[in-house]
Amino acid sequence: MSDGSNEFSKQYNESSFWKKLKASAVSAGKGVIEKALTLYYCLIDRDTPAWAKSVIVSALGYFILPIDLIPDLIPVAGYSDDFVALAFAIGIVAAHIKSEHKEKAKEQLKIWFG
Repeated sequence: MSDGSNEFSKQYNESSFWKKLKASAVSAGKGVIEKALTLYYCLIDRDTPAWAKSVIVSALGYFILPIDLIPDLIPVAGYSDDFVALAFAIGIVAAHIKSEHKEKAKEQLKIWFG
C-alpha cells in the first residue's frame, strides 16, 4: 500500500509554494495571496506548535496542488475553494498568527501588487 504523504511531499515544498504564489498572484487576487503568505510566515515561526503547522501545511498544500475541487483556470470561481481552505486554516490557528506574520505578508503584497 502506498503512503499518500510521499506523494504530498513531492508536490508540497517551499519552492513549489513560492512558484505557485508568484504565478497566480494576479489571478488569485490579494485576498487569497495574503492568506497564503500569512499562513506561510506562521508556519516558519518556531513558536508555532506542531499541530498548527500540520493544519497550515494541509491548507497550503491544497493551494499549490495542481488538482482542485474547482479548477484555478475558471474565472472568478477558480480560487474560491483555495480561499475557503486558507481562511478555514487561519480560523483554526488564529491564536498562533502574530502581527509580524500579517505584516510580512502585507510587505510581500506591496512588492508584488504595488
